Amino acid sequence: MQCNDALLQTISANISEFEVRPAADPGLRRAAVAITVTDVGFGPDLPGFETPAQWLSDAALLLTRRSARLRNHPGQWAFPGGRVDEGETLVQTALREMHEEVGVDLGEDAVLGVLDDFVTRSGFAMTPVIVWGGAGLDAIPNPDEVESVHRIPLSEFMRGDAPLLDETHTSEHPILRMPVGDDYIAAPTAALIYQFREVCLQGRHTRVAHYEQPEFAWK
Repeated sequence: MQCNDALLQTISANISEFEVRPAADPGLRRAAVAITVTDVGFGPDLPGFETPAQWLSDAALLLTRRSARLRNHPGQWAFPGGRVDEGETLVQTALREMHEEVGVDLGEDAVLGVLDDFVTRSGFAMTPVIVWGGAGLDAIPNPDEVESVHRIPLSEFMRGDAPLLDETHTSEHPILRMPVGDDYIAAPTAALIYQFREVCLQGRHTRVAHYEQPEFAWK
């Protein structure tokens, strides 16, 4: 799956037909994350994952591992994002946070749309903002917030063993995980990835807001 105009047109067309479901509770704290499509470039550098040379121009999502020094969710997989500041729109928040966390500065013309809100166990309504970064996007982690930046090929999220669903005592709904190399990404980030795959790449109107999150992601 190449990072090219054909992919851009596919994502744009699929997301334009998707009916977004916002969080119902207006009292929730608001947050936004940037799901940015770029190319694999130098490779994802993950355990058990080697990038063939022919993949380097393939499309990827830009993810981070949060700094171990952070009070909330240290070391976890995440998209660049955070709390909405007063006077900001959700799109502005996602783009600002991406600039602050990984040094990527894109304008609102790069935004393709949004997916469903996902209500986290920590009390946020998190809006995924889909951003087209294109090929050759430079990303430099801010060490105060980000331990590392990873470009995960979209093909990894299309694997036959994805998603992984684990029963849990905390909910009637399973925990959703997305496998990556020998590792995995857990909800809520994994739920956003799965909905991106289903809606933006496959054109299926799949909902994910009901999936549970592992207890380590609650705080």
